[in-house]
Amino acid sequence: MMTTKNHLERLRVNQILDLSKFVVTENFKHHSNNVLPENYKADVNSIYKEELNYFNNSEVFVSKNSSGSISGSIRVLKWNYVDVLPIQNIFGINPLLVAGDTFSNDIWHIGRFAIKKEVQNINLFKQLMVCAISPICKNKGNIAFAECDSKLLRILTLLGIKATVIGNSVNYLGSETIPILMTYDGLIDFYMQNVGSVSTEVLNQSVQKNMLPERVVLTSQKYNYPLV
Repeated sequence: MMTTKNHLERLRVNQILDLSKFVVTENFKHHSNNVLPENYKADVNSIYKEELNYFNNSEVFVSKNSSGSISGSIRVLKWNYVDVLPIQNIFGINPLLVAGDTFSNDIWHIGRFAIKKEVQNINLFKQLMVCAISPICKNKGNIAFAECDSKLLRILTLLGIKATVIGNSVNYLGSETIPILMTYDGLIDFYMQNVGSVSTEVLNQSVQKNMLPERVVLTSQKYNYPLV
């Protein structure tokens, strides 16, 4: 079990490739007995391109150890109603049709959640979740979508996060993955109980969002990314 001290920070655009490598390798560590497929670099590249496209509308939170290596990650994206969300690519779910009258403000997407397999730290788990749901919990009319491993969904339920399953599961990265919808009402209790574990600096200090050059901004509809 790894016990190295970690600290939370917001990811900058020049670190997105590091995030992409971390998410892919940790997913396979957790679900495929540490065996990376031959084409895993294609998965890394897909995530990298997608997160570049999302960057100006998203915040990525990472936990790093003393050597600067990522030990945990999560991303929250404010949907602009144009970019294709993973829930659309993977499950063919139209967020607007599912949302119906459940929201009156913004739609968000939570993804890129991963924790290094060797790090057994429930507090880090809670901190990353607090970071991701913080913007959703600022307005009662907000909702969020996510694609959730079945084991993770059980943990979220035990921690008091209420989620609604909105479609059939798929076998994804070696595990059962389920599309879920989360509302302000289903998140606020967990948030209020755990927000004190994250510094206000991490939650409120935005990374400078200069518009990305057009050469690296991609039209997401042209890609069918396999990873959440």
